[in-house]
Amino acid sequence: MWCRGIRGATTCENNTKEEIVAATRELLQKIVESNGISIEDIGAINFTTTTDLTAEFPAVAARELGWTDLALLCGHEMNVAGTLPRCVRVLMFVNTEKKARDLIHVYIKEAVKLKPQNPK
Repeated sequence: MWCRGIRGATTCENNTKEEIVAATRELLQKIVESNGISIEDIGAINFTTTTDLTAEFPAVAARELGWTDLALLCGHEMNVAGTLPRCVRVLMFVNTEKKARDLIHVYIKEAVKLKPQNPK
């Protein structure tokens, strides 16, 4: 079994607790569903937001999903000019037998603009 990273991102329309938590919850659920992940196989999740999202920690969404035994960390992205605003990014570390190329990285809402194009 390997520890692999799964990326994802979403956006919020407004800087409110409710929107940050709802958007993050939706993203986490889609990552888990898309990759067939058991919660017990998640080692840790790193959350980042753009500096314009300050109303709540995105990790609150994981806690509200009942993921209380996971290591969670929140931080801000670098404040680079022209970056996608009000964006929540996730890096989920999972224990899996899957190869890195078989993992599904999930980008929703305006964050689809960030999804790397697969050259395959």
